[in-house]
Amino acid sequence: MANPLLTQPLVFEPIFMERVWGGRRLESLYGKRLPSAAPIGESWEIVDRPEAQSVVHEGPLRGLTLHELWCKHRAEIFGNVPDSPRFPILCKLLDAQENLSLQVHPPRAIAKKLGGESKSELWYVASAAPKARLYAGVKKGTTRDSFLKSVGQGKVERHLHALEIKTGDAMFLPSGRMHALGAGSVLVEIQENSDTTYRIYDWDRTKKGRAARQMHIAEAMQCIDFNDAEPGLLRPKGEPLVRHESFEIDKWDLRKDREIAETGRFAIAVCLTGKIECGDRQFKAADFFLVPAQQPGRLVRPLEAETSLLKVTLPSA
Repeated sequence: MANPLLTQPLVFEPIFMERVWGGRRLESLYGKRLPSAAPIGESWEIVDRPEAQSVVHEGPLRGLTLHELWCKHRAEIFGNVPDSPRFPILCKLLDAQENLSLQVHPPRAIAKKLGGESKSELWYVASAAPKARLYAGVKKGTTRDSFLKSVGQGKVERHLHALEIKTGDAMFLPSGRMHALGAGSVLVEIQENSDTTYRIYDWDRTKKGRAARQMHIAEAMQCIDFNDAEPGLLRPKGEPLVRHESFEIDKWDLRKDREIAETGRFAIAVCLTGKIECGDRQFKAADFFLVPAQQPGRLVRPLEAETSLLKVTLPSA
């Protein structure tokens, strides 16, 4: 018998984060109601962390946190998934009005030693300005010693591998891959549930009168994979974008009604373009929703031409 509380997708209240490099395009492009007039760099759309909790926005489960759902209603909402103390995926939107800091996230073994958390992530370019770029990995020939010397000289950029990006591009960033997002892009970010970041370089923001931000050179040098030379953007063959131990992500061009996942498995969907209907609710670009494992109506229906989405789930237990 269907659970009467799980007849519609779950939608959560976004948590907006001020960032020095942020802007206001989540409002101008997608109609997000941003607080104040501050630069908003991130919208945490689905998160289960001690310092940040997604809360169900409406419906019978309104007011419950994602952590409460994970701990008390795991089977009904998430199905048969690997055990974890918290929901292991974090979903965000990023608005880079300026360059993000050059940074790296620690691989699992190093994270444990440094007291942090590993973090691999997918960046999907939802909107890109002309000639927008991101930085990932190092240029061929870069060594640990040559890079560290350039850090001391303030000449890090000579070692960075830059890729020009456009709307619809995607990049996988395994932990250990040094990276930065250049100005002019809005991204969907799907990542491990972690907030450990080691900054290496901040584009001389202090020369523009900005406050200095903490760098983590010693930690970063333990994490950067210097064999990761000039990686490329994802070139998927078919719908799968990423298969990782912490998440699985597909890109769908939605031309007809489809089941988002088989009964007994949850899925998170992110509308990229067009408009989607699921469980008698409609979703537009930059809307995130979670289809519970026991929701009976599991069809996603395109309501406009050129409708697309990202489907995010966990590997089966």
